[in-house]
Amino acid sequence: MGPHPAVADVRRAVRLALADLEPGDLVLAACSGGADSLALAAALGFVAPRAGLRAGLLTVDHGLQEGSERQAAEVVRLPLGLDPAEVLTVEVGTAGGPENAARQARYAALAEAADRLGAVAVLLGHTRDDQAETVLMRLSRGSGTRSLAGMPARTGVYRRPLLELGRATTVAACAALGLVPWEDPHNLDPRYTRVRVRERLLPALEEELGPGVAEALARTASLCRDDADALDAWADAVYARAAVTAGGDCALSDIPGDVPIIPGAVPSDVPGGAPGDGPTVTLAVPELETLPPAVRRRVLRRAAITAGAPPGTLSAAHILQVDRLITGWRGQRRVEVAGGVGALRRYGTLIFAATRTAAP
Repeated sequence: MGPHPAVADVRRAVRLALADLEPGDLVLAACSGGADSLALAAALGFVAPRAGLRAGLLTVDHGLQEGSERQAAEVVRLPLGLDPAEVLTVEVGTAGGPENAARQARYAALAEAADRLGAVAVLLGHTRDDQAETVLMRLSRGSGTRSLAGMPARTGVYRRPLLELGRATTVAACAALGLVPWEDPHNLDPRYTRVRVRERLLPALEEELGPGVAEALARTASLCRDDADALDAWADAVYARAAVTAGGDCALSDIPGDVPIIPGAVPSDVPGGAPGDGPTVTLAVPELETLPPAVRRRVLRRAAITAGAPPGTLSAAHILQVDRLITGWRGQRRVEVAGGVGALRRYGTLIFAATRTAAP
């Protein structure tokens, strides 16, 4: 007699996610003790030795509630056949709100541990329901195609084997294995946006529109990802043709208004900037003028990030302002982008550079 169907589904998903790894590779499961990550960790403990892989477990103690240290210690003691098993204690800041700050601290700790232990992959327990919640939250913010693509199955060292499975499957798998998931009080706290989406919005949509909303939203994410990948590849090709990165750093305030910057060339008399400024990036405007907006704006975003704009603070509104330097050019002054980076149009090029004030 085989395993419970839910257990088999989770194990199959993990097996497929690890199919490209080599014998002896170390894989780590990020496990909070909740049903999703607990089912994932148990599946890894079963699949890894049969595939010739080494498997371990990481749990992050955010220190945000009483008893978190005790809960983390209980997770690493679970008899799942995972070694090493470590508690990663982090300090959560305040930047971007509590959810974002906790996420940033968690991923930083996981990345450091993976590097230190020599792991080739860290498995995350996000499910189809998590994907649906992510799409809804981003949709409410007016996000573009890439953002609506939700969470990818792979990002660097991170892998999400359970994106095709619902939360009900992981709960059933834990029950079949005799594992008792930990219910994080934060997962019921309506102060958090994701909790409100999970506990209020998705159930309301299911009630009004019928079952299958989560599956449809996850399918939307997959379709958006295919489109976004194609548009990103197109934008990458355009960037390679249109962008010229200056040999030295430079600030917009250092660029005289009468310096002719020729597309495809970097002016020799543009001085270098102070240490810490991002590189100056120029884009040849003629390469961009006839592009579809979705492609052109991707090129502009990449140029801004290359010049030092933080991706997390670079909004669609910033890029639209820069885009008007191409589509609605009337001799405007520079546009402030984000993170001390600005954009300036000069003689058929668009220049991205630091916006610091020139030294006297």
